[in-house]
Amino acid sequence: MYLTPSRRRRVSCSIKRVSPPAPPSPYPLQIRRPPIRARKNSQQTDNQTRPPGPFPAKRPGQPRRPRRLFYNGSVMASDNSQRTRFNDRLKALPIKAGVYIMRNAKGDVIYVGKAASLRNRVRNYFGAPHSLEPKTQALVQQIEDFEYIVTQNAAEALHLEATLVKRHQPFFNIRLKDDKHYPYLRIDVQNEWPRVEIARRVQTDGARYFGPYASASSVRKTLSIVKKLFPWRSCTKVITGTDPRPCLDYFIHRCIAPCTSYCTKEEYDEVIRQTLLFLEGKSAEVLKSLRTQMEESSEVLQFERAALFRDQIRAVESVAEKQVVERIRPTDEDVFGLARNDVEGCVQVFFIRGTQMVGRDFFTLDGVKDEPDGEVLASFLKQFYESAVYVPKAVVVPFAVPEAGLIEEWLAQKRGGKVTIAVAQRGVRRRMIELASENARESLDMLRARWLADTSKRDQALSELQDELDLPAYPRRIECYDNSNIQGSSPVASMVVFIDGQPRPQEYRRFRIKTVVGANDFASMAEILGRRFARFGQTGKRANGQAAKAIEGHRSDDEEFGTPDAGFGAELTVEKEDFGAGQPPPPGIEDFDEERDPLTGWGALPDLVIVDGGKGQLSAALDVMRNLGLKEVPLAGLAKQNEELFVQDLAEPIVLPRTSQALYLVQRLRDEAHRFAITYHRKVRAKTGMESALDSVPGIGPKRKRALLRKFGSLKGIREAPVEEIASTLGFTSSLAEKVKE
Repeated sequence: MYLTPSRRRRVSCSIKRVSPPAPPSPYPLQIRRPPIRARKNSQQTDNQTRPPGPFPAKRPGQPRRPRRLFYNGSVMASDNSQRTRFNDRLKALPIKAGVYIMRNAKGDVIYVGKAASLRNRVRNYFGAPHSLEPKTQALVQQIEDFEYIVTQNAAEALHLEATLVKRHQPFFNIRLKDDKHYPYLRIDVQNEWPRVEIARRVQTDGARYFGPYASASSVRKTLSIVKKLFPWRSCTKVITGTDPRPCLDYFIHRCIAPCTSYCTKEEYDEVIRQTLLFLEGKSAEVLKSLRTQMEESSEVLQFERAALFRDQIRAVESVAEKQVVERIRPTDEDVFGLARNDVEGCVQVFFIRGTQMVGRDFFTLDGVKDEPDGEVLASFLKQFYESAVYVPKAVVVPFAVPEAGLIEEWLAQKRGGKVTIAVAQRGVRRRMIELASENARESLDMLRARWLADTSKRDQALSELQDELDLPAYPRRIECYDNSNIQGSSPVASMVVFIDGQPRPQEYRRFRIKTVVGANDFASMAEILGRRFARFGQTGKRANGQAAKAIEGHRSDDEEFGTPDAGFGAELTVEKEDFGAGQPPPPGIEDFDEERDPLTGWGALPDLVIVDGGKGQLSAALDVMRNLGLKEVPLAGLAKQNEELFVQDLAEPIVLPRTSQALYLVQRLRDEAHRFAITYHRKVRAKTGMESALDSVPGIGPKRKRALLRKFGSLKGIREAPVEEIASTLGFTSSLAEKVKE
């Protein structure tokens, strides 16, 4: 992407900070407990003088908690109304555009906002509590002071808001995660012998900047590509042209050695010019210039020099081919895709210049909980372009963002020309949006994978889970179960296993539902849990009368124990490390002995079982475990809608904090079980359809069917194969092959 330095505009504004007034007066509608009078030189403890009531007694020496009013289950306001407390200051607010800053009791900035009218906007925070969103309610609860900055217009307020959010990182704002100074590529064109380097800040020093990039690795990768394509110097020495010999870069064609006067100033400037054009996305101009230089070198019989230009042309073409997008006409736009979960969000950006995608990057966001997608993306755009030194002609987004006109006006001021925020509806732009959104989801999954690799976070998640669910033991082995079917057809289920907070794919199991007819998730869950834990009893480690009875009750006529292929109809598979398709287990997977890891195999008793569903699935699971004599195994049901955990003996669900590592782990378990079940369901459904199609062909029995599938792989492959190739399959004739094609 091509970024040019922009002049920094001074925001004309006035700052007015008002000191807090006298102590607040009581809120008239507050539910209050009797006041506790101050005692001087009293030897009585707080517990001895506390009035009766449902409030917990304070331990001696314990600091007094701030009193709060709970309104419909949410913390709404302290005993003293902020509205009354800030009444005079709210009346004094100007009816002008500006930015307001909220602070907590420690003086920390907890929220920054902008407004076309400061008075109207700020007063809304201290109105009727029930009219506020939950996130705003929590914000108002912590406001102890506020200040404001008046600006000339709304566009300047937007710019100042983005600057202050990046500076203070307020907790209640949507903010770029780990928002340090994002790196840039810098070319000091005012230097006599410029070079390309990494910079953390954009300065008004006359240099050319390209960025920002999301990470140091991203900018280093771009720098490495540019270095391979264009032979500019990477050293920091003073160039005098009198060095006796060049460095290694010259001999591997990575530098044209201005230090030894092996090149002229004009030749070096041409290399820098081509580098700038390439970073701007103008690869076509670079190739045209290189071809001209190659032809000129050939005409004067400098064939070695011409060969270097030829190799450079091939390298640029190779990179440019990977960047081509479906564009008939050249364009200048940034394309944004968004993916999110309850904890964080991810935005993928494609930088399109001309007919090429010259770069892409992703950024993560915090504070997205309870925020609409439009608000999340609008907040990102403001923070992203606040530090960008180049603004394209068009910003392409997947959906409408609030205050689009105001953001366009602000971006136009930065660019010095018209900027359009376009919602992609169809065609090439829509396909690019879908691709960007898909990449954002992949990036979010990658972040989850990195989280799983962080031992400290895994330990924290498991400890939090043990505390929240009151588990008797540290949950080293956790099993999660999910069902999948379409209106009762091809019902299957999955079991995924996490050990020490990490997925253990070789422990995954998948089941075909055998005894349940129709879409009955409760009965399906009971069946798979019965089959799985009956296997636990069969290993001999926990064999008892109840387990043996349950085994007999679940055994089908065609099932036998002790064989790798049978056993409760379970498809015993071991997934590859990339969570790909299943493959047959290694021999002896059924043989458990005392030397095996106690956390693996059918003989391992989990420290926690999670079933995907609410009270119904949990009740079915509890019945099965009681029948098997395994009442001590902790069970929890995970409701999808609000991600609540239902446990035995508790009428109300457990809601894990949205920012807790335990919730992140539970979500990962649920998503993995769902993915594994869906993948198997699709495979079974496709196989069922394929088998039914081949069964209708006269003369095709099980052996010939297997031969066809082994050779062609799928029903589609059979349909596309010529008759002659089908006839060449073992056991087939020409007439039978023609019947298959029919």
